[in-house]
Amino acid sequence: MRKPIFVIFITIFIDMLGFGIIIPILPIFSKELGAENYQVGLIAMSFPVMNFLFAPFWGSLSDRYGRRPIILWSVFITTLAYLLFSQSINLWILLLSRILSGIGSANLSVAQAYVSDVSRPEERAKSMGIIGAAFGLGFIIGPTVGGYLKSLSTVGHVEWVGYGAAMFCILNLVLAYFFLPESLKERKPETTFNFKVISGISAELRKPVIRELLLINFIFITGFMIMQIAVTLFWREFIGLTEIQMGYMFAFIGVTTVIVQGGLVGKLVRRYGEHRLVLAGVYLCIVAFAMIPWVTRNTFIPLELIAFALLALANGCITPSITSLLSKSANPSDVGQVLGVNQSFGSLARAAGMAMGGAIYGFEFHLPFMTAATIMIICIWLSRTVSHAKPVVLSNKE
Repeated sequence: MRKPIFVIFITIFIDMLGFGIIIPILPIFSKELGAENYQVGLIAMSFPVMNFLFAPFWGSLSDRYGRRPIILWSVFITTLAYLLFSQSINLWILLLSRILSGIGSANLSVAQAYVSDVSRPEERAKSMGIIGAAFGLGFIIGPTVGGYLKSLSTVGHVEWVGYGAAMFCILNLVLAYFFLPESLKERKPETTFNFKVISGISAELRKPVIRELLLINFIFITGFMIMQIAVTLFWREFIGLTEIQMGYMFAFIGVTTVIVQGGLVGKLVRRYGEHRLVLAGVYLCIVAFAMIPWVTRNTFIPLELIAFALLALANGCITPSITSLLSKSANPSDVGQVLGVNQSFGSLARAAGMAMGGAIYGFEFHLPFMTAATIMIICIWLSRTVSHAKPVVLSNKE
């Protein structure tokens, strides 16, 4: 792995590690600070909402000023957020820390744009797969590290959780400062940076190919979040898994994702191409989502493990391939902005999927999973449209 790609890998890994460290602790700690149930939800939502608002902003800003300074500033903001989290003594400080963390960690689009800058077109899906593997590793390690750091903290406080996450960010900041060269060969000072999220999404949705790719990613993330919210309830109520056992299941997803995105994506792209991988991933999702709610305690192993292995493979096919195709379809001066819109659109999908998953599960426990499988059928048509279309790039003036 080349040094710049490695630093970007560390950046995304630490973003996800910090997310993984905080998320298992956040609901309980919010309650300890006196939060009502709806306040716990609002505090948790502040992170993806800020991701949604700031992803296009960071992306378009990087098109104008370069990737390196934006990455450095975003990591610095995330460091401050975790230091503030360590001093959370009331709900307002906790909320502010999560808002700042959401702003800083909305740098995925910039990281992806950096990878696009330094990778040859035929290598982009493989490089994006390596970045995807960073998500899996952070997801595996984060909750375990968070639990250990919480045990070091004073009862009713989370100082070492915040300090630990901040120290990881400082390490990231040092590595990026000394070892991350600028990747953008031609900056566009005349590029107007975008803070209007809805108009930015609307503009990209008017562009052929980019529109279909954004919609596929939106539907996939929505379906995945519907499943993720519902599956923990299903496992607890119908299978009888404990929290530790559910942790093992999510760790299995993370390990499988790392293997797929870190080792298989490049070979699959060379053999089949991004378009075919997206379509294959869609079919795998449909099968996996439909399998999940029909297992019993006796068939949980191996059927549920097979279903989640298929989901990890589907994610490895869809996510890096779509990112690669978006970077190839966008105007070179707009890559950061387009990937920022994709990240922002993805945050919106996560919010939608989380809301739908809990609500639908209340009607009938099979329904969320079958809904997720059903909406993925739309992606079959969208992916075939992409495979038969030529990318159309519009200028900023259009």
